[in-house]
Amino acid sequence: MKAVVYEGPRSVSVKEVPDAKIERPTDVLVKITCTNICGSDLHMYEGRTDFERGGVFGHENLGQVAEVGNAVDRVKVGDWVAVPFNIGCGFCKNCERGLSAYCLTTNPGMAGAAYGFADMGPYRGGQAEYLRVPYGDYNCLKLPPDAEEKQSDYVMLADIFPTGWHCTELAGMQPGECVVVYGAGPVGLMCAYSAMIKGACMVMVVDRHPDRLRLAESIGAIAIDDSKGSPVEQVLKLTNGIGADRGCECVGYQAHDPQGHEHPNMTMNNLVHSVKFTGGIGVVGVYIPQDPAPQDKLYADGDIIFDYGLFWFKGQKVGTGQCNVKAYNRQLRDLIYTGRAKPSFIVSHQLPLAEAPDAYQHFDARDDGWTKVTLQPAA
Repeated sequence: MKAVVYEGPRSVSVKEVPDAKIERPTDVLVKITCTNICGSDLHMYEGRTDFERGGVFGHENLGQVAEVGNAVDRVKVGDWVAVPFNIGCGFCKNCERGLSAYCLTTNPGMAGAAYGFADMGPYRGGQAEYLRVPYGDYNCLKLPPDAEEKQSDYVMLADIFPTGWHCTELAGMQPGECVVVYGAGPVGLMCAYSAMIKGACMVMVVDRHPDRLRLAESIGAIAIDDSKGSPVEQVLKLTNGIGADRGCECVGYQAHDPQGHEHPNMTMNNLVHSVKFTGGIGVVGVYIPQDPAPQDKLYADGDIIFDYGLFWFKGQKVGTGQCNVKAYNRQLRDLIYTGRAKPSFIVSHQLPLAEAPDAYQHFDARDDGWTKVTLQPAA
């Protein structure tokens, strides 16, 4: 089968790899019809993780069930399914508590597994014609009858829509509160969108890319361009000097200033200053224990200089970590089905799998208009 293969820093190719297949009775084999390029893929694409050369990318996947193992009861051949990027077993202590991102079974020696993701197990990604889904009854989310026509919406259930929602939960957001989101990439936009759906009185989105800020404005958020002045000062001005009730970090360790200098601690410290006394901060931007190509020497071991004194003085709270997709994906699926949510508003390009190398290059460069790319292996 054809798949997107990592060749080295800033180099991927589409080539033939061994076919995905049923390996265990609990497996489901999915024919991938829609798969996204994620901002998390870019960390690996740029060589900023230890992702192995020859590995297959892709953790935002949707498709139609092609085959099931003989121990699969619920999922049937022909079902349309969205596949969470977390690979859970469904029966370990963490999965039973709803913490599917930290499954204790699927990646021995580490809590948590994912498709095509550095340090998250031996699982190939779904930027390919087929994907093997372990524990398929648990991990496959069955989709409504309109799945085929709304693929660009439902595929967001694999990661970024739940992740954006999760960030607002980590921050402790309640209806009627004011929220600031740092980062208007796909996850940041989904976070802002989630806050709007959940009844925020004001949502501010900090970025500097005009195309992304326009998308933020299209859903009713206030765009803050940090290249035109301190984002902290802009947030404080909009909140009468108080700061936002909740802050959301959707950038991660490759945060950089408008001049292009990388500061892994930049958005975290900006949030401490932007959020009010006793406010909450949610962090879903990726941070890793070791950076093999650090632009900041301290971050080689995952360390940042954090304004902990001010954080403590303001009595703020912070929640962090990968999204437990299964905690949210059913509810968000139903928001899409009823027309309450349309997360595909961020999609700028729908391309055949063969165009993945060019798509990665454009998306990584943040070229104007390249806000979210979906790949279609069958095209």
